[in-house]
Amino acid sequence: MFLDLIAGARPNFMKVASIIRAIDQRRTNSSDLAYRLVHTGQHYDHNMSAAFFQQLEIPEPEVNLEVGSGTQAEQTSAIMIAYEQLLQENPPSLCVVVGDVNSTMACAISARKRGVRVAHVEAGIRSGDMSMPEEINRIVTDSISNFFFTTSETANQNLAGMGIPGERIFFVGNTMIDTLLANRSRFLRPGIWDEKGLSEKNYLMLTLHRPSNVDHAEEFFQLLEAIGEGARGLPVIYPVHPRSSEKIKQLGKIPENIKLVAPQPYLEFNYLVRHAKAVITDSGGITEETTVMGIPCMTLRDSTERPETISLGTNELVGTNPEKIKPCLDLLFSGKWKDGKIPPKWDGRSGERIVRSLEKILLS
Repeated sequence: MFLDLIAGARPNFMKVASIIRAIDQRRTNSSDLAYRLVHTGQHYDHNMSAAFFQQLEIPEPEVNLEVGSGTQAEQTSAIMIAYEQLLQENPPSLCVVVGDVNSTMACAISARKRGVRVAHVEAGIRSGDMSMPEEINRIVTDSISNFFFTTSETANQNLAGMGIPGERIFFVGNTMIDTLLANRSRFLRPGIWDEKGLSEKNYLMLTLHRPSNVDHAEEFFQLLEAIGEGARGLPVIYPVHPRSSEKIKQLGKIPENIKLVAPQPYLEFNYLVRHAKAVITDSGGITEETTVMGIPCMTLRDSTERPETISLGTNELVGTNPEKIKPCLDLLFSGKWKDGKIPPKWDGRSGERIVRSLEKILLS
């Protein structure tokens, strides 16, 4: 009896780390739950995949499907085909998918078509924005999954609205926060700290990678210009995602205080976040981490699938209009940014709750 744990992209690694740790701890107490770690290869940059396994002490995956990049359809289909072949050779008792990337949806579809039950970790979250590939992945995955592990009451309500019976929904908390808390004492000061002359609370962190923000050169430049101006001369550290890097080359000159750096490994990236004055992002997961670390966060999107980071946490939804950035930064510099609270069950024990539930599922 074993289950497949699917990891394909950077956020997946952070989420499965908690589950792996909990399984390994349970196995020392005579639990016979076993797992096969399947890396789809959706992200293949060293700093975005291999380094995560090393830093988070995740064992090397038993299987790497090595699908690489491509269009949404190309990547999804390649994962489905490769994972289906693995299922034909040695099917698990259960397939566990996490998050909302292409690997999540693709492996869920292949598993269900082969008669393998699927459990979705981080189920039920919704942005309401169907232009996001992730939103489609979430909806499709939740529509075919058998079991649902959620991070919030809002997610529970979304699933109930789909007609999912309550006994198949498990409110467990946030595995990404498990990993954050487990590694907080291990955060590493990166080389760029001295290179860029950084000091605590005297710089901003920036992550932008969504197509709606970076694919159109003029709009992308306007966002960067507004951020650079609103930062009041502070350095803005921007670890550049491959998608964004190509677009920046087309822009030419960007504000001098926006400092482009290579993608940072997990421990170094979160060191930078922890010591920043604030974070500006279009990511979802980072808004969760800033909420737990108490760091002001501004999300350059028109919707979010993580409303608890706004209603309880330190995050604010700024939107994508560059004119709205300066007023938010002015509020930050005035010292009047809101104090946040940590959402329920974001306590570092979500992986344990998931594994206890998985044992019951597999024994039923």
